[in-house]
Amino acid sequence: MKIAIAQMNATVGDLAGNVARIADFARRARGQGADLVVTPELALCGYPPEDLLLRADFLEACQHAMDDLVARVREVTLIVGHPRVADGKCYNSASVVQNGRIAGTYDKQRLPNYTVFDEERYFDPGTASCVHAVNGVSFGVNICEDAWGAEGQMAARARGVAPGDRIGINICADSWNADAPRAARAAGATVLLVLNASPYHVGKQRVRQDVMRARVAETGLSVVYVNLVGGQDELVFDGGSFVLGRDGAVMHQLPSFEEALGLVTLTDGEPRAGEIAAPLSTEAEIYRALQLGVRDYVGKNGFPGVLLGLSGGIDSALTLAVAADALGADRVRAIMLPSQYTASMSLEDARAEARALGVRCTEIAIQPLFDAFRKALAGEFKGLPEDATEENIQSRIRGTLLMALSNKTGAIVLTTGNKSEMGTGYATLYGDMAGGFGVLKDISKQMVYRLANYRNGLGGVIPQRVIDRAPSAELRANQTDQDTLPQYPVLDAIMEAYVEDDLSPLEIIGKGYGRADVEKVVRMVRGSEYKRRQAPIGIRITPRGFGKDWRFPITNKFRHRFG
Repeated sequence: MKIAIAQMNATVGDLAGNVARIADFARRARGQGADLVVTPELALCGYPPEDLLLRADFLEACQHAMDDLVARVREVTLIVGHPRVADGKCYNSASVVQNGRIAGTYDKQRLPNYTVFDEERYFDPGTASCVHAVNGVSFGVNICEDAWGAEGQMAARARGVAPGDRIGINICADSWNADAPRAARAAGATVLLVLNASPYHVGKQRVRQDVMRARVAETGLSVVYVNLVGGQDELVFDGGSFVLGRDGAVMHQLPSFEEALGLVTLTDGEPRAGEIAAPLSTEAEIYRALQLGVRDYVGKNGFPGVLLGLSGGIDSALTLAVAADALGADRVRAIMLPSQYTASMSLEDARAEARALGVRCTEIAIQPLFDAFRKALAGEFKGLPEDATEENIQSRIRGTLLMALSNKTGAIVLTTGNKSEMGTGYATLYGDMAGGFGVLKDISKQMVYRLANYRNGLGGVIPQRVIDRAPSAELRANQTDQDTLPQYPVLDAIMEAYVEDDLSPLEIIGKGYGRADVEKVVRMVRGSEYKRRQAPIGIRITPRGFGKDWRFPITNKFRHRFG
């Protein structure tokens, strides 16, 4: 038997587009001799549909789209993920489409409700296995968490078939616990199909394969793991669909961060060896995740292009490179906004970056506007010393100019702040935080340097002195980031321990970090929550980003112990 893996990029709510995409995958798979085509979790409507699932009109439209898809697909069996309403309940389902009808349906049993997942808000859990026959072969389904179960939250935060063979189906989390896979085996399955919408973070693919190997060892079933690909708001789905043999070996793996159609041949329930995509380095996979996140956010929301403030610093240089690589230089515009504090080398380096990438670059000096602001405020500021207020005015002038250009052209502003800055509030509300999408929002400063070096390894676009020089906001004379922040290696380590690992300050101090540094970083993280709530969304690449899986109250009197 030949099983086709449809690793597709679905768009949330684009029901007609998703139906056409699924039907095209089915047509191409049929042309390559496939007997069965498997799509990702909720491929029909895209994942996650969030509160669209609370709307009766959306669910009704999903049913009409499902009817359309069922009528289109012939001469091949299709397993498609979709929301389903029955007896007043809504299920995360996968249906078996055969010969113009739905021949069987499986409802996801284990509903994840941690990190970025809120499925208990929308779905009711299923209870039964799904067993069905294709050309005399019986199979069932699991959906994602059905096979992750109790391991799901911990793992999410860690770093041809012969007649008589049977195939089991799980949806995503169903297969993160042994119960649903064992139920499929008890129903006669010899192969487990797992439909997933598993979002990316660094190291996630290793976690997926380790958990699925545990299911293989427990059940004796080979596994076909089908994952969604594409960007959806702050989430990136990386694909990387794979097949495990009964010994747990990877027999087939599709590439990451791109659509793909894979064809797997099974003999006596065991997958034959197929193509295995080459693994990516950490820097390569993060860079590709950023590209995909930018490309899909801009493309799926219909923006004609992007623009960003180019300062001559490393953050804006990396953001520019990602945007140009993702969209093409013709859809990217850089705006240089120098002040009296901008060093000549910053201007030179920014111009060099734009030239290297072929991006249109415009310069607008902000000193005349800054002088006008200071004149207008002179009476109110009389007798008061200059401080961060004047620095923030400059940043807000830049934000206003960028947003004006965005309004006029329709291009979305990409912000350039990194996770180290967003975490500690080292950014100006309505200034450098003004924009529509934060490319580096979940990228630590140390990773910014690693990604810059990685991109230069593909072709030099970031001048070396941008990487080597001390980072500075250049909002006053002789300013550096370390005037305000601990050294970035220390800051990033404390941030990772506090934000991503949920360690207490005492535990972080116990790991060898100075009490003063820990207290300062934690105080800055807590004190800038109100800023982050007003920041644009950005691409999540760690197990804990400042977004869907960070929900701390702004008004909050809890205080940590530091000793």
